[in-house]
Amino acid sequence: MHPDPDPGRHEASLARVVAFFESIAPDDAARMDALYADDAWFKDPFNEVRGPQAIGRIFAAMFDQLHEPSFSVRDAIVRDDQAFLTWDFRFRFRRFDTKTPQTIRGATHIRFAPDGRIAMHRDYWDAAEELYEKLPAIGALMRWLKRRAAH
Repeated sequence: MHPDPDPGRHEASLARVVAFFESIAPDDAARMDALYADDAWFKDPFNEVRGPQAIGRIFAAMFDQLHEPSFSVRDAIVRDDQAFLTWDFRFRFRRFDTKTPQTIRGATHIRFAPDGRIAMHRDYWDAAEELYEKLPAIGALMRWLKRRAAH
């Protein structure tokens, strides 16, 4: 990795990313090209896609499948052209228990393109603990498996 000649230039990019995710709304899914580079790569526990339109479809599906999804960034660090964020994602399931709010805790590694848009976005979170254990039917099985593995 080559040192960035202007190490502070992506601080504004990171602030823009944090502001975007903390205020994301359904209409934003159609405008991902303002945040993501043309060939941006995105990966989370369920998806691996390339390009702002494909990334936008993931966020559109989030709004279709969940009630009141929202991100709260807890920590954000930038160094050269990379950033690391920790966050809480809050939502309610549409299909299951719509009254109980859920929280997923995760982290994101970002690499910025020279123009300040996101070139790489990799989310890290434990799908088994943070999501599957909260589902009505599969959750009981996942919790049982977790108890069995701990002994």
